[in-house]
Amino acid sequence: MKLKELYGSAIKLGIKHDPRGNKLVKEHLKKQQARYKSLKAEEKKNFDIETLTNPYNDTRILNGDPSLNVRTILCGIDIDVGEILLADTLKRQGEKIDLIMSHHPSGRAYANLYEVMHMQVDILSKIGIPINVAESLTTERIREVERRVIALNHTRTVDAAVLLNLPLICVHTPSDNFVTTYLQGLLDKKQPHSLKEIMDILNDIPEYRESIWLNRPPKILIGSEQNRAGKIFVDMTGGTEGAKEIFEKMEIAGIGTLVCMHLSEEHFKKAKDRCLNVIITGHIASDTLGLNLLLDEISKKERFKIVCCSGFKRIERR
Repeated sequence: MKLKELYGSAIKLGIKHDPRGNKLVKEHLKKQQARYKSLKAEEKKNFDIETLTNPYNDTRILNGDPSLNVRTILCGIDIDVGEILLADTLKRQGEKIDLIMSHHPSGRAYANLYEVMHMQVDILSKIGIPINVAESLTTERIREVERRVIALNHTRTVDAAVLLNLPLICVHTPSDNFVTTYLQGLLDKKQPHSLKEIMDILNDIPEYRESIWLNRPPKILIGSEQNRAGKIFVDMTGGTEGAKEIFEKMEIAGIGTLVCMHLSEEHFKKAKDRCLNVIITGHIASDTLGLNLLLDEISKKERFKIVCCSGFKRIERR
């Protein structure tokens, strides 16, 4: 498969599994296209034309010829300079590495990570939070994340890939969309009554079984096994954690249990104040689940050899 085809498939599949729904994603793309057409010629020079067809700023081809044939992928949750050197060493030892795939973004995809967070507004609206409230709180959080990432050195990993002539891609939100829709669909179907029943469902998923063996199992962070679950909301996509003030609005919207990858200490305290049940599935295990589901779909077109590193373990579903 050509690199550009693999990349295009990841975007299309990310849209297909976007928790906002295809209609809203297509509306977003139409607005971007209209905005681009309205720009002056000079302004168009600095416009990221990827955003006309790709709604996920944190997913990009970071290095490599789009026409490259890809058969073997070194795949990891985090790809830093160490993993770039690992790929180079493996190649020197005879392993054919055509492409390095990172889940978490690097380079220009990381510099614009905060842009993806706008999708949180529509996701929150779907669970019953007024759109104006979701937009106001999310906008402030987006500015906070933007201020944080501005000061970072985004290009270190990409620079190493360029120097060693190693193709590099990152696929973040499309993969997170997969794990979000998969778990929400599974929990909606099984309708667990208690937190214990939710835990039993999670612990039966291969990626989470693997994480148990690695001593990083899913955990009930707030609540107890006997607590009734109520309305369950799976929150695992949209760039990074949203506004910490949103938990009060979730309580008002009738959310009983939040299932998420991770929770900062500040967010934990706010959620606890609102008496929400919170289950943490684990960051790396959840990222692995999403990436596996995405690779399963892409592999329907063409089989790849996957070399695993940096916390990722390939588990195929037939």
